[in-house]
Amino acid sequence: MSDQKQIFAAFVAAQQAFGPALKTSANPHFKSRYADLAACVEAVIDALNANGIGLIQRTLECDSGVSVETLFVHTSGESFGSGPLHVPAAKSDPQGYGSALTYARRYSLMAACGIAPEDDDGNAASRSAKQRPAIKPSPSDAKPTSGAGAGLAPERKAEIEEMALYMIDCHKEGNDLPAIEMCAEISDADEKVFLWSLLSAESKLRSTIKANSKPPAKEPK
Repeated sequence: MSDQKQIFAAFVAAQQAFGPALKTSANPHFKSRYADLAACVEAVIDALNANGIGLIQRTLECDSGVSVETLFVHTSGESFGSGPLHVPAAKSDPQGYGSALTYARRYSLMAACGIAPEDDDGNAASRSAKQRPAIKPSPSDAKPTSGAGAGLAPERKAEIEEMALYMIDCHKEGNDLPAIEMCAEISDADEKVFLWSLLSAESKLRSTIKANSKPPAKEPK
């Protein structure tokens, strides 16, 4: 720790100038908006660079998808990382790995920098409806069950909506493993109910997740 005083001080200074990751991209499946990778980088890169910190995201060897680690390097030569984040690939082809890589880079960056998505209220007020991207619903749009997720923060609800969309994409590509793994990682009951309601139109996917869910371990008597 004592060898990283300069980068830690610089990072704290940079963090005070971080902006929100604005939800400027449209998610037509759930008729919502989300902060894409470009918005997340834009929220932090100027503040980091102004304080002598460079941003690096490296990929690590991974068999079932992609693994990304966000690193910060300082002009002093000091550096620190966030640790690897693994995301399963929907399909073993360039498109599947590319989608997983973008997802992993975005969430690794937000977690490492301590930022969260925020609505683009300021820009929305200054732009006409014609300038804003239209979100066109489709007949297959999944909708949360009434009341599901009511107690969750808007930022977390948006993250779970995007997670559900990724799970559905994986399912349509014939690979349910990412959905099974991602669902298993959610331990909060309210979050799980909300996610489950978003998958209501995908009965086969829900059945597969149920069939592969591990029952809670019994405590020894």
